[in-house]
Formats: sequence, structure tokens, C-alpha cells
Amino acid sequence: MRRARLYPLIEAAIAASSRSDFRLVHFSVQGDHVHLVAEAHDKDALSSGMRGLMIRAARALNRACERSGPVWADRYHCRELRTPREVRRALAYVLLNARKHGREVAALDPCSSARWFDGWRDHSPVVDLAVDPPAVVASRTWLLDAGWRRHGLLRFDEVRSRT
Repeated sequence: MRRARLYPLIEAAIAASSRSDFRLVHFSVQGDHVHLVAEAHDKDALSSGMRGLMIRAARALNRACERSGPVWADRYHCRELRTPREVRRALAYVLLNARKHGREVAALDPCSSARWFDGWRDHSPVVDLAVDPPAVVASRTWLLDAGWRRHGLLRFDEVRSRT
């Protein structure tokens, strides 16, 4: 899914999936799976939002690959984040996930929302939003907006590869 012709389809599906009761705030696309940080009003909103994203992405990928059938082997795994420390760890895990999988990536993984993230310790992303509008939406919860910052901004070297 990180290939040049497929990744934009996943990013477009992510961009089209947020709504008032379900928001995709951060993501990382890997070869065969996607990591997400989302906010939802309740379990039903989360379930409905995820179902919409999975359907949207599967249709786009199937069209691009001229195939049909299931794209996702399994349902999504969900974990509620309750503390600022848990949120900070989740952000580091998601935004730096390509390194965990042993991929050689620049400081900012191009197949993630890292370029729009404003919580890097060593980097202030300069993104022309007119040219590269975010595929994600701003968080509305204190935990994802400010709470996690109590434990420090993220560093690029926090997640090491498995090499």
C-alpha cells in the first residue's frame, strides 16, 4: 500500500472519512496494514467511521489493481487511550512506524500524517497547505491536542528499526 500508485488512494480514503462524530487525526500506511489515531463520540460512531474508511479504501484499491474481493484480512484492532502518556506513546508508534518495520525513511515518513504533525521536537514541518492539504483533521480532545505534550514533544529517534 506504500507504492506510488496505491498510497494516494489510501490517503484520499482517509481524507474523505472524517465527519462530525468520527475524526481521523493521524495515520501511517505500511505495506499491508494501516495504523490510525482516531477520535469518535462513541463506539457506534467509531464502528461506522471505520467501516466507511475500510469500504472506501478497499473499493479504490480494488479498482486500481483491477481486482475484486476483500482487501482487509481482518477487522480493525481498537484500543482506547486514556492518559496523556498513552496518547504520546501511540503518536510515536503511529508516526514513526515505518522505522519499526525496518524501512529506510527520511525524517518524516512520506506515507503518514507526519508532515502535518506539529509536535516534533527537532522539526517544524513547513507544508504548503494549498498544495498539500492535510488528509487528517485537527483533534478536538484535550488528550490529543495538548495533554500528551506534558511528556515532551516527539523525537525522530524514539522508535528504532528491527534490524
